[in-house]
Parts: sequence; structure tokens; C-alpha cells
Amino acid sequence: MLTLTGLLLRVKVKINQNVKMNDIWFKPANKTPALSGQAISDALLRVGDPIFIVDVDGAAGICQSGTLVAASGAGPDPGLYKLLAMTMSLRPENLGSAAFKKRHGIRYAHVAGAMANGISSVELVTAAGRAQMIGFFGSAGLSCNELEKALIRLKAEASNISWGVNLIHAPGSVDRESMMVDLYLKYGVRCISAAGYLRLTWPLVLYRLRGIHRTADGTVVCPNRVIGKVSRVEIARQFLYPAPAKIVAQLLETGKINEIEAELSRFVPMADDITAEADSGGHTDNRPAVTLLPSMMALRDECREKFAYADTPCIGLAGGMGTPFAVAAAFIMGADYVLTGSVNQACVEAGTSDVVKKLLSEATQTDITMAPAADMFERGVKVQVLKQGTLFALRAARLFELYHQYDGLEQIPSDARTELETKILQESLDAAWAQTRIFFTEYDPAQIERAETDPKHKMALVFRSYLGRSSRWAIAGDLQRAKDFQIWCGPAMGAFNEWAAGSFLADPANRTFETVAMNLLFGACVTIRRANLINGDIALPTDAGRYAPLPLDVIQKIAKAT
Repeated sequence: MLTLTGLLLRVKVKINQNVKMNDIWFKPANKTPALSGQAISDALLRVGDPIFIVDVDGAAGICQSGTLVAASGAGPDPGLYKLLAMTMSLRPENLGSAAFKKRHGIRYAHVAGAMANGISSVELVTAAGRAQMIGFFGSAGLSCNELEKALIRLKAEASNISWGVNLIHAPGSVDRESMMVDLYLKYGVRCISAAGYLRLTWPLVLYRLRGIHRTADGTVVCPNRVIGKVSRVEIARQFLYPAPAKIVAQLLETGKINEIEAELSRFVPMADDITAEADSGGHTDNRPAVTLLPSMMALRDECREKFAYADTPCIGLAGGMGTPFAVAAAFIMGADYVLTGSVNQACVEAGTSDVVKKLLSEATQTDITMAPAADMFERGVKVQVLKQGTLFALRAARLFELYHQYDGLEQIPSDARTELETKILQESLDAAWAQTRIFFTEYDPAQIERAETDPKHKMALVFRSYLGRSSRWAIAGDLQRAKDFQIWCGPAMGAFNEWAAGSFLADPANRTFETVAMNLLFGACVTIRRANLINGDIALPTDAGRYAPLPLDVIQKIAKAT
């Protein structure tokens, strides 16, 4: 006999092997089992209490505290009900990997992903940290001066909470990565999200290895944590392996690391954790989450066995995490944590304009498309953006077409040049080049030097400048360039809007980061518990336990009461 109270988080019932499910009974603590569909919904919301479904004269009754009884052979005592199904308590803090939460000093296995140009703002990152989650500042697209100002703010405003910064791969511009890593080391940034990598670079390896040491008991400690964000197994493998020996040797030879750091590099993976990036906003391979996550988990297990790491890397899931149902599915599949991006962009704290937040809050799952990326334009890499309310995707595609047709701006025919200057750039090519020079002189001076002798590269920079400024026009809410807004967005945004329709969260003014994140996590708990009952062969009423948005204070009140 085992007594169960509503305060239990986990219950392990050990029953004699001869006792079958039909011989398990339940004695309610005080009340007669409730029979209504509303009682089921109410019980599912009390996520800190277990739920027991019992047979009450052929109907399903609901209990949340009492005693389980294994009665084999002899008939049951009066007051006992046959147990039909059960689900244990499941709070938001129980979701995900305990190791991941401990490693990053957080309570909830929820990451606010980095969005470029500071859309994942200092305010958003600190909001995530104060909610006992972790957020990453969106450094991509910012000048070093802009990035340094943000780091100074984060060090001052987020000193007692968990936070990190993005490090995005800059193809053909290792100097840019090097400058960013220098800033991260200078300001003691202890966690980065490494994204967009095809191959590991020496600045990334330098960040990982700087300061690695052994403690008195022999434990290898990496003070700088890395979360790799990838969508391909072959790239994930690089992050799950130790740092490449060739790069380590180069860093040692040039004096960027010492012999101890080089030696200890063999004992740790390049990344503490890996985020499997499915169909997301911005850079994406449009991978399906249900196939990507298991592949990444299997690779992690293979690498753990191969290298016998002291700490097992965690695998999280990003892309599509826009509803409690998606978050529940991620954790049921075994994700150690979830990462949100698109839905955060419409939050109050996001570093973008109100007009963009309104457009995002009205988007459906099909209001998205792919468009050429500013940072990998020449390679034909694309990003996923909002198409509703903007012509950016069409205009960006036209620029890519012109880039492949001609070898320089001077070769573009007059009719195409007129189209370019009047409809897309809305300024002369000379003026556009002047703007481009100003930006890249600060952002990446080597690009200007190359453009002076390479007409096609000059054309690429002018077009990339438009692509880059288009996101800044959106962030600033420049209505004169509204048709040029580049707004990164995945289908998760539309899914969130569909779920939130008719609720207080339909209005972006009510979408604080913590409110959105806690609704996703709390709703995932309700959804998982509901699924457990259904999988116990219980036919629940269609609307019973279908989670709808709740105000943050209501969620907090329920959490305290159970």
C-alpha cells in the first residue's frame, strides 16, 4: 500500500509481479471522485498534483490524492475504486535535463535564442534570465562598437542571472569572428551560442579553450561554455568532437593558448550542448523536427561512448516551438531543452518596432517564404522571412538574379539599373556604394579593400548592404521603407497566433517574454499529462484539458497552490 499526496513530484510504485493492472485499486483521501469534464480540465491544470482516473459505476472519476492498493485474489474493501489510468505531477521546472539546467544555472529548460541586429535585445536577454531561463543576445549584424556597448550593459544589468551572446560564422571573414571573440574574452562572456558554422574556425576554438584547466581532484573545467546551433549531423559531429588537433596546434604555435590548454582540449567536446535547429526563422535548412532531433540524440550518444566525456552534452530542439503542443512534443521525444526564436520577436522586450510586432502577431503559418541572406548572399544561402505586408523577398530575389547575370554594377543595362535605383534601392548606385563603404569600413574593413579591385564583389556588397539595412528599417519601424522590411520568421509564429487567437495574448502588447515562455512550458505540462491519460486508453471529452493561454499571475498562483 502506498499513500500519494498532491505534493508528490514523482512516485515509484513497486508491486508484486503477480499483481495485474486489474488488481490495482484506489482509495480517495477525502472526496468522492469527480465525474465532469470540467473536473478533468481543472485537475490537469493543477500540474503539481497527480491524477488518478477510477471506475465509478462505469464512468471515469477523477481523484488527485489518496491511496493506491494492490488487491489480488480477495475482493476489494468498501470505498475502493478500480484504477483505470494515472499520470504523475509535472511542473515546468521538471521538464528537460537536470544537467542542462545545472550547467547553465537556470530553473527552466528554456532558451531564448539569438536574433540578429540586437532583436534579441539586452532587455529580452535579461527578461529571460530573471525568469530563471537563459537568453542569448543577437550580435550578428552589429558593429564591434555596438556589440561592445551591449556587453557593457549586460555585465552591469545581468550580473546575477544567466545569459549569453551569439557568435555567428562569418564566411570568408575570420577577422570579424576574431574581433567578436576578443570582445567576449575581454568582458568575460561565459556562454555563447555558435551558429551558422560549416566548419569550426580558430576564433571559436580559441574561445572554447581559453582558461581550460584541471581542478585539484583532476576534473577538467571549461570556463567558456558553447552551445552549438546546427541543422546537419555532419556539422553537429564537429561540435561533439574535441577541438581539431590542427587548429589547436596553430593556436599553440601562435601563442594564443598555452600548453595546458592545448593538452586538455582532448578531454572535452567543442560544445557543451547542441541545439538541433529545425524549420526556423532566419537561417534554416527547413528540417523536420521529428526526424532531426532523434538523429542528433543518436550522434550525441555515439560521441559520448567514443570519447568517454565526463559530462554528457545535452541536445535541445529549436524551430517550430510556437505552441505548448510543440514544446510538449519536443520534451516527449527526449529534448533536453527547447529554444524559441520567432515567437520572442513579437514580445514586448524584443529589439524591434511595434509595427513589426503587429505584422508578426497577424501572421499565419503560410505567411512565410525564403529570401537571399545578407551574410551569405554570394553562396545563394537563404533565410526564412515574413512575406505578408512586405515586398522584401521579391526584391531580394531580384538582386540575386542580377548578381548572377552580371560581373559588376557597370555592366547592368540601363533599364535594369533604373529598376534597381528607383524601385529597390531607392537611391543611385553611387549613393548606395557610399552607404555600403561606411558600413563595411566599421563592420569588416577587409571587404572594402577587396571590392576596390573586384567589381563583382563590389556589386555583392551593395546588394548585401540593402539586405542588411532592410532588417534595420524593420527594427526602426521606418514606414517609408515598409515594403522593404526584412522580418525573420518561421511557421512557429503563425502557430502561436492561431493558438492565442481570441485570448489576451492576441495583442502583442501583452506578450512579455516571461508570460509567453511560461505559457509554453506550463501548457506543455498540461498537454503531456493529458496525453498520458489518453494513452492510458481513457476517452477524454474533446475539450477537456485543451490548454488555452493564461495570465502569468494565474500560472504562478497555480504553481504555488500545488
